[in-house]
Amino acid sequence: MAPLAPSRAALVRRAAVVCAAALVPVAATAPAATAAPAPSPTKLPAGLYGSGDPRYDGVWRQSLALLAQHTVRVEPAAAAVEWLAGQQCADGAFPAYRADTAKACGAATMRDTNQTGAAVQALAALGGHDATVEKAVRWLKSVQNDDGGWPSMPGSPSDANSTSVVIGALTAAGQDPAEVTSPKGHTPYEGLLTFRLGCSVKPAERGAFTFQLKGAAANADASAAAATGALGKGFVVPAAGSGAATPVAAPECGDGKKEPSGAGTDARRRAASGASAYLVREMDGSGQHLMSAMPGAKPQPDVGNTADAVVALAAGGHGAAAAKPLAWLEKNGPAWAKQAGPAAWAQLVLAAHATGTDPRDFGGTDLVAALNATGPKPSTAAKKAAPEEKDTGSINAWWLVLVGLAAGAGIGFLLSGRRKRGQ
Repeated sequence: MAPLAPSRAALVRRAAVVCAAALVPVAATAPAATAAPAPSPTKLPAGLYGSGDPRYDGVWRQSLALLAQHTVRVEPAAAAVEWLAGQQCADGAFPAYRADTAKACGAATMRDTNQTGAAVQALAALGGHDATVEKAVRWLKSVQNDDGGWPSMPGSPSDANSTSVVIGALTAAGQDPAEVTSPKGHTPYEGLLTFRLGCSVKPAERGAFTFQLKGAAANADASAAAATGALGKGFVVPAAGSGAATPVAAPECGDGKKEPSGAGTDARRRAASGASAYLVREMDGSGQHLMSAMPGAKPQPDVGNTADAVVALAAGGHGAAAAKPLAWLEKNGPAWAKQAGPAAWAQLVLAAHATGTDPRDFGGTDLVAALNATGPKPSTAAKKAAPEEKDTGSINAWWLVLVGLAAGAGIGFLLSGRRKRGQ
């Protein structure tokens, strides 16, 4: 078996600038010329999950860890929740990491829609932080681009990943994304669907989403994010189970046919199904996993993005299509997560949850215990989740900065080197 792609401890999550070795969607904003990340801490906060440098993914990995715990009925440590809520700036935004929360966020603080969107999803699920969530949502709305979408770093062009993360945050906060409009009257769904590749591209890429419009190219990470975002869902989706067999459907092209325009419910469902169809095609020959490669490196199995793809397939009711990659994750995911850290363990927990798989016996691994071990001891012991109604690490900091700068400049989603099909 080919070696697994290295973990990415700090990346810009599926939504906008996942920056890391290769597979733990983290949302670390694209650095701006006028902003700089917080300095590396000499000692990590007691409430923080993970042991890696949090400058680029602190809020991201904390949010995913707490959300995953909540999803499986584990009550997170109070210190962990307090740390996350305390990272918020006065204007409502969340940066990746604030070393000293006694100091106000200044103009140089790198505010990030991905980190903010992730924090909203976690804190809304946990409850008891309504004011924090409301303030964060107001900030997200204040930096919405005219096209209806969002970039990772405010002021940059929108991208599919960031827009999807924010859609999930709006839904988690109890708001209908279809009713949130930009200054020019466009909704987040309209913004998201502009990144969809239709009948004008080669057949193998039809239905995929591109990260950004500039240099548009089919992108597996963006497609996985958009497949859930188009359905108005966030990181947590109702358990579909392997028995859910709604077929994926690529865009109908040929004989002069054009994909229907608009961003209504039916159009979004078609877009999500098309993205899922692309993900299935992108799996390797056995249909088990996606591939990824850093620039100049040999393509390797992409564990993190495969986990995202499983969630995306489950979100659309394509449980049968998710069966093979899920089985592959059960065999290969734990070894990757052990290296990558809390966000990776959380991804696997969420993939297990989405497919109705027991996260406490995931290919023989207790994902919940492994996740809990990366941070402060939960307030309560893990309890088995009640049945749900089914619905049909660390990479060199300078490399992360360069990736972020590239994304902010509109070069595109460099992260896992997934600009071309098959990578």
